[in-house]
Formats: sequence, C-alpha cells, structure tokens
Amino acid sequence: MAVSANRLELLQIADAVAREKSIDREIVIEAMADAIQKAARSRYGQETNIRVDINTRTGEMKLQRLLEVVEQVEDPNTQIYLDLARDKNPDAEPGDFIAEQLPPMDFGRIAAQSAKQVIVQKVREAERDKQYDEFKDRVGEIVNGTVKRVEYGNVIVDLGKGEGIIRRDEQIPRELFRYGDRVRAYIYDVRREQRGPQIFLSRTHPQFMAKLFTMEVPEIYDGIITVKAVARDPGSRAKIAVVSNDSSVDPVGACVGMRGSRVQAVVAELQGEKIDIIPWSPDAASFLVNALQPAEVAKVVLDEDAERIEVVVPDDQLSLAIGRRGQNVRLASQLTGWDIDILTEQEESERRQKEFAERSALFMDALNVDEMVGQLLASEGFRTVEEVAYVDADEVASIEGFDEDTAAEIQARAREHLDAREAEFDAKRKELGVEDTLKEIDGLTTPMLVALGEEGIKTLEDFAGCAADDLVGWTERKDGEVKRFPGALAAFEVSRQDAEAMIMQARLKAGWIEAEDEPAEAEIEDEAETA
Repeated sequence: MAVSANRLELLQIADAVAREKSIDREIVIEAMADAIQKAARSRYGQETNIRVDINTRTGEMKLQRLLEVVEQVEDPNTQIYLDLARDKNPDAEPGDFIAEQLPPMDFGRIAAQSAKQVIVQKVREAERDKQYDEFKDRVGEIVNGTVKRVEYGNVIVDLGKGEGIIRRDEQIPRELFRYGDRVRAYIYDVRREQRGPQIFLSRTHPQFMAKLFTMEVPEIYDGIITVKAVARDPGSRAKIAVVSNDSSVDPVGACVGMRGSRVQAVVAELQGEKIDIIPWSPDAASFLVNALQPAEVAKVVLDEDAERIEVVVPDDQLSLAIGRRGQNVRLASQLTGWDIDILTEQEESERRQKEFAERSALFMDALNVDEMVGQLLASEGFRTVEEVAYVDADEVASIEGFDEDTAAEIQARAREHLDAREAEFDAKRKELGVEDTLKEIDGLTTPMLVALGEEGIKTLEDFAGCAADDLVGWTERKDGEVKRFPGALAAFEVSRQDAEAMIMQARLKAGWIEAEDEPAEAEIEDEAETA
C-alpha cells in the first residue's frame, strides 16, 4: 500500500477501530502514525529521525525526515550543515531542526506486519488505560457481571467494559459459579498492572452487605439511616449497626422491612447468611449490650485505656453470648471495636471473692493484723496499702469497730511497710543500674523504676527514647483475632496520657526539646482536635 493511498479509507478504519474499542479516534490515528513511522525507519535506517503527520480531517499524510542543524556534521542521516540549512531556511540556527519531505513509499509484507503490530499494541494500551480510568473511581461500588470462566477456584467476571476477578478467599463458602451465571460483587481494589487493569471483586467484604442494604432500604440511600459498622462471618452470620438521623424513623424496622422483605432480599443474595440488625448507640456499654443480642447482659465494666470491656451474663446465657465457636462474641467485638471478656455471674462472684481474699491477705501480711481487720479494710473498698497509709485518718477511724487510736496504729504500720518496701525496691534499682535521674520524673515510682530496669531502660536517654506503647503496651488485630503486647509498665495503672507526659519530661531533662516547644505542640494538638 502506498502512503498516498485512499485517504478516506484510512480515516474510516480509524473511526471503526475507535468505535469498536470505545477509545479516542485521535489515539487510533496517532497509533497509525507511529506504525508508519516505524515502517519508514526500517527503509531509511533506524537512526533516521522521521516524523509522520496525518491530517485528521482529510486523511492526508506527510512523511518527513528531521535533520539537526550543526556546524560540524558527524552523522549525515540525522544532521545537516548550517550553510545548507540556511539555504532552506534563512533563520536556521545550530540546534534547530530542518524537515525534509520524503517521497511516498510502498510497504513490504514485513513492514506492513510490523506496522499492524504497532497499531494493535497502541490500541490495546489505550483500551487498558480507558478501562483503568473507568473503574479506578468505582472502588466501593457494587457491580453486576457474568461469569466468564473459573480458574483454580478464582472466578473471572465479565463486567462489560472490563474483567473482574473474585479470588477464592473473597467468595462466600460453599458458593459455586458456572459459566454464564449472573453475579453481583463489590469492587474493593483496582490496580494498574502490566497485563492491564486488575479489578478485584469481593462477596465477603463487610461493605458488600452495607451496600446491599443501601440498595434495598431507601432510608439508607436517602441518608435518613446511617450504617455505622458491619461485621461478617461470610455465609454464616453477620451483624450490622444502624442509627437513624430522624427520631420518627425506627432504623431496625426500616432495615427489616414489611414482613422482613428488605432483609430477606439481602439474605438471599448472601446465600442465607443470618443477619442481626443492631441499633447503634454512642454509649459504648449500651452498644455492646445491643451487639451481643440475642444474649442478655447483666453487667458491663469498661476499661477505656485498654479498649477492653468485661461483660457479665446470667449462667444460662453464657453459651448464647459466646455463640457457636465463639461466633457471636467475635462478631460483637468486630462490630464495636472493643476486646470483650465474657463471665457468668457465678464466675464474677468467685472472682470477686478471690480478690477480696487476696486483699484481706495483703493487709494481714503488710500491717500484721488479724483476719477480721484485714477483711474489714478490704470490705470498705481499700485496695492497696498506699490507700490505707495516706487516706484521711477519719476514714479509717469511721470503720465499724475502729477508733482513732486503732486507725493511727494501722496507718503507722502501713507507712512502715511502705518505707521498708521502698528501701527494698531502691536497693534492687541500684543493683539493676537504673540512674537516679529517673527518680526525678513525676509519676515514676521506685517499683516502676525496677520494672524499667528489668526491661533494659536504665538511663534518662533510654526513657526519653521510648514511645507510649513501650510503656503501656499495645494491641494488634489480625483476621478478627486480637493480640495484646504488654509494655514495661503494664503491671502498673499507668494511662497512655500519663506515659506520654513522663516521656516528655524525660526529653526536656535530656535536652532533646526546649521548654517553650511544649505549648506550641499543645496548640497544634488543640488546633487538630478543633479542626
């Protein structure tokens, strides 16, 4: 085919390819120009700088060779003398390029094949870019498609303008797909890869269920009801927490629908997965009681620092609260974001009795008193010897059977015990090599210094280099399992804020930061909270 051949046909081909592949006509014409340029180089030499221009209205094609203007020619295929260049363009200067018109050329079989490959490659790349651009902003949407094939348990889904993949671990257990089946899934990731955009779909993602409810419940779609949290054990059971922004709308009733029609539509899509619809509450304790439904809860104790919650249930409700294989409590934990410990009323009673006995024994041993006095102190709510030693004397004297002399004697013994214990811990601190400078940090007690020394934190610099997690510990959640990592001061009642304040003191003393930096940091934190 000659370059000057049927111009109209060239544009018609470009239009047809652009329509078929749903890509820009300009991209196809550009690909054709690149292909012709490659074919021309195979004839005139690979080092030749050739430019091809195709008029997008008329189809007219220009083939030109570009020569760089130089004073001393080293390669005649790519360069031209300044004198010769000025014959063609009087304004030419070194570094400019002169375009020489090339005659029309005929493509041989090999050149034509090569040109075809270039066009196919360019069109394929443009098609992939268009697919990526179309799906990258659709992460978080539900899409419908048709099963194209199943490879090693992974389902390839035809989405019309692209292909998605549902990996085996993103499928609901015991779910089978065959060629041609209609499938609905959630787009959770779109990646640009060498072989084209990869669209990852999921039917087990918690947000898949949330989006299904959005499609079935108009109040969620309109924003009257908000889905606050979702926890799923795919194919078995799920919990979804909802809250209404309109006091006249019942969020649970709206999601259930008339005779359960709305929730049943979601259950059918999720292969019979049982769904508990939970009313969300800003109060963590109330929310958790709701999340443990259908089990009844007798008492809840929160530990906000550790994000841990202790739940006491009647003895006959324990198995219901835990659920089969721990499913109910695991889903409640995922839904609320709290670690949950479940006790029966009997277990809690036994634990309280054990704690009472331990405190009584502590007072008997430390204060050298009989069992009755130890039990009286424990029953009055005293937990440590420090509380007994430094509380107002009237509080101890007000205990039934005690008088002022008895209270004074008990407090004196408590202080003697603390002094002896302090001396013992101080000796151990010195033995471990913990610096005296650490004693100057407010909040650090001698037993804490011993605990730090056992963890290798012995100098002011060591302590200043710690993070709050190193002192109070941290938790990691993986695959629904929560693992707790204790810090150096985990045995002591130290909050994260206290730990951060002590570390800041150490950094000030070590000279790592200036005193005036503190208010600035506080202002930044305040601004961040306000924003």
